[in-house]
Amino acid sequence: MRIGIHVSASGRGDNAIDELVAHGKAAVAAGLDALWLPQLMDLDALTAIAVLGREVPGIELGTAVVPTYPRHPLMLAGQALTAQAASANRVTLGIGLSHQMVIEGVFGHSFDKPARHMREYLSILMPALRGESVAFVGETMRGSTFAPMIVAGAEPPSVLVAALAPAMLRLAGELTDGTVTWMVGPKTLGDHIVPSITTAAESAGRPAPRVAVGLPVCVTADVAAARQRAAKTFSIYGSLPSYRAMLDREGVQGPADVAVVGDEEEVRAALGRLADLGATDLASPVFGSSEERSRTMAVLSELAAH
Repeated sequence: MRIGIHVSASGRGDNAIDELVAHGKAAVAAGLDALWLPQLMDLDALTAIAVLGREVPGIELGTAVVPTYPRHPLMLAGQALTAQAASANRVTLGIGLSHQMVIEGVFGHSFDKPARHMREYLSILMPALRGESVAFVGETMRGSTFAPMIVAGAEPPSVLVAALAPAMLRLAGELTDGTVTWMVGPKTLGDHIVPSITTAAESAGRPAPRVAVGLPVCVTADVAAARQRAAKTFSIYGSLPSYRAMLDREGVQGPADVAVVGDEEEVRAALGRLADLGATDLASPVFGSSEERSRTMAVLSELAAH
């Protein structure tokens, strides 16, 4: 399992990009495999990755994830290929639907039939990334290119789709390189996510899919306190329907129950179990006190070295 961390700018520093570059350099110094950035309502993840690609060498740079609705797939393809050229082809493009309350309430788009939207989106995005001509007209999406979209020095990035429901997992397995999850515990990973997407990839004649797993991680001497902090920090994810469905499937009350928390041995064992269940990548935020974060990074560094 490739070891990566999920980071964002705290908003407390003088410059968000400088802070992300510092995170990236720390990840490289720790020997980690990847740095993953979210796309929130502030800093643009792919723009930041283009900068990181020039400032931080030798580490994969991923988005987890860019919402599809606000960006036409041809525009996103251009952004991703530009970031590829800037980073010597180290980008993994993670995309996702986001949530109905965001897409309808913030952006004013219809969230009707999201799986159809994603299939049509990928029908434009994937050939555009490969430098192929596009001429697609669907029910909700259309796109055409006058000439292939070529960015000198850029190769098609690996594309992962945030997929939790069966229809989305089929799409991810059939059309892309895999999935990136959030708030999916080990039981659900092993009996739902991995077998569903693997079957879809095999049926489509595609290679075994990547499964990038995002779960909060904290190495600590006080498990109860760390879980209380996780419950507060990540509380919103317990109320969003897609994540709530995965937590219910796992049989847990909330995000704190799927956080990877414990001493060094316990965290190593928990992450090892994720790998055994089929996780190919870790894309997790590190949380806790300064001391706990340092201990957590030491464990992740050790795992990355092996």
